[in-house]
Amino acid sequence: MKTLPLVLTLLSIAMCTTAADSLKQQLEARKAESAAKSPAEVKTAYAAGIQAVADSGVVDSAKQVGDRAPDFTLKNALGESVTLSQLLKQGPVVLTWYRGGWCPYCNLTLRALQQALPEIKAAGAQLVALTPELPDKTATTTEKNALEFQVLTDLNHRVAQAYGVVFKLTPEVRDLYQKHFDLLEFNGKEAGNDSLPLAATYIIAQDGTIQYAFLNADYRNRAEPAEVVAFLKTLPSK
Repeated sequence: MKTLPLVLTLLSIAMCTTAADSLKQQLEARKAESAAKSPAEVKTAYAAGIQAVADSGVVDSAKQVGDRAPDFTLKNALGESVTLSQLLKQGPVVLTWYRGGWCPYCNLTLRALQQALPEIKAAGAQLVALTPELPDKTATTTEKNALEFQVLTDLNHRVAQAYGVVFKLTPEVRDLYQKHFDLLEFNGKEAGNDSLPLAATYIIAQDGTIQYAFLNADYRNRAEPAEVVAFLKTLPSK
């Protein structure tokens, strides 16, 4: 009988995730579209790149549930400073990374999170997105996706490194990206063109501990907003 509340909680999360599976469906559709139009050698290079991230161990070495979330102060596109510890005084924080406005999977995810924003706020939490993009690029990403939550520039991956979510691109993936866009233009020269953050999502409780962590070597997989909302509702109110 003592395990019944936990069972009901997990069942609730599963039901909410199933009911709001639209992000996963959109991501899967994008995967299929990319697979249909990409040459075999390109698909092979990207698949090898994902495997290299998995083999690097970054998913296991990154901050995990139960760890203390490193504090930080970063600036948004308006030049305003935002500090994690100050946000936590108001309630839990959903912290998510996106790779850049050039990434179609990131844009799908950001829009899905925006749709879930009222529910995230109703659960007493704040949503904050971190990205290596420079402020002018974050402004563009924010505008094109009509985002109403904080988007902060993690210059030179400083915070991502503190959370352990930075990984190196394979030379083949780096060169493929370079054919379509310049990572240095998006992220700045010091950030380099061979490093990116995982598309990680954390839920951080008011005491600064990580309560939920989505970490995946495949950048095409993302935390489901419905699951995030459902988990927030299980946190004790303060």
